[in-house]
Amino acid sequence: MPDEQSFAFTPAHELVRMVAAREVSPVELTEWTLRRIEATNDTLHAYLTVTADLALDAARAAEDAVMRGDDLGPLHGLPFPIKDLVPTKGVRTTFGSAAYADNVPDEDDIIVRRIKAAGAVIVGKTNTPEFGHLGYTANMLGEHCRNPWDTSRESGGSSGGAAASVAAGITPLAQGGDGGGSIRIPGSLCGLYGFKGSEGRVPRSGGGDAAWHPYNLAQTGPLSRNVRDSALLMSVLTGPGEDAAPGTLGGPAPDYLGALDRGLRGLRIGWTPDMGGNAVDPDVAESTAAAARAFETLGGRVEEFDFEIAPDQMWSSFRNYFDLKALVTYGHLLRDTPELLTDYVREGMEHATTLSAVDHHDTMAFIARLRDYFRRLFERFDLVLSPTLATTAFRVEGGPPTKIGGRTMDPERAYWTWSPFTYSVNMAGHPAATVPCGFDRNGLPIGLHVIGGFGDEETVIAASAAFEEAHPWADRRPPPI
Repeated sequence: MPDEQSFAFTPAHELVRMVAAREVSPVELTEWTLRRIEATNDTLHAYLTVTADLALDAARAAEDAVMRGDDLGPLHGLPFPIKDLVPTKGVRTTFGSAAYADNVPDEDDIIVRRIKAAGAVIVGKTNTPEFGHLGYTANMLGEHCRNPWDTSRESGGSSGGAAASVAAGITPLAQGGDGGGSIRIPGSLCGLYGFKGSEGRVPRSGGGDAAWHPYNLAQTGPLSRNVRDSALLMSVLTGPGEDAAPGTLGGPAPDYLGALDRGLRGLRIGWTPDMGGNAVDPDVAESTAAAARAFETLGGRVEEFDFEIAPDQMWSSFRNYFDLKALVTYGHLLRDTPELLTDYVREGMEHATTLSAVDHHDTMAFIARLRDYFRRLFERFDLVLSPTLATTAFRVEGGPPTKIGGRTMDPERAYWTWSPFTYSVNMAGHPAATVPCGFDRNGLPIGLHVIGGFGDEETVIAASAAFEEAHPWADRRPPPI
């Protein structure tokens, strides 16, 4: 049995095994996790809401099930956080917005129901930027979420609280969501494995005009310190549901856990160091290039290639899509209570009001062309690698870097110039992961971006697991908090 202080640095799958074997109790795990949240939250601001009483009730019920010898779910007794963009019945859900500071939903989202049905104990709601519209976690509800590796720096976003919870050893696993990199960005900055599936792989709750949009870029997925734990959560989340939104993929779910031992021998792997000419920090460039070469030693055939889509065109189309969707969903706030909106959300919706029907058509046409480009790219390659981000974690005071790799960044794109590699994958609809692959000169984590063909989550998992086995990272931990 691990020492109590190492509970959350014990893999999730091992804790679940220990619960089933009666080596540790769900109540003991939950009490420890709640103490850990209390001890760290004034520093990290990883949680917006803590559900201590509900968690302890659920933990006692989970313990009773163990003692009765009931069949146990794959997450049974595991303390688990939900990102505060996801509705939770009877529990405050702010969406990171002051406008929803007191919002309490009447129903659980479909993924919350699945996580609960798997036996997890919900301990709280993790911090997120307003409506998930920023690559780091700042909102009007409180302090920036901080990075456990250096608490003067950003944890990333929009799943910043989820990543901070895992990296700091509060919980071994967390749920995130990724509409433009929001799992992979904080995963890279916090030294974690973060995975998002193909568009439609994890169902979303139906309802609302947004559910009927032909492109729904966001996907729920895991953040963890090892690949197996992420595969475990994906096996819980995946598959169609009777109330799932349109666009949910049908057919059998991928065998995530079975893919862990498949390896990558013989895979055709494309490597792009800058994805069309983006600036990259030298430490990031060196570390990710070395990681890409390591895939060749593991049996893959790695080929560097030129990514053909210009960064400016990629960014402008993504921005149009994101801002228009925000305006459709939350435009009433811009009209009625603009003072309750963060600058970045308000400015995005104001930008959307200037777009014409022609602009919207051009944006949708670009996404279609991009998807065709990715289709052709994955006829040539089984996997594509790039840096996950252009930089490591930047300081809260000062904001995103104005220079990267010696190049001055466009101030109009300040929110996103440091993360140019992730949102193309959302627009294309493909699965992708960030894999820890090193540290910069300041001891901050660097992530390698592993992109798969549409519907081929198993190959991303297999390659990630092979790299993890050859270059393990889970034993590296941030300073104590």
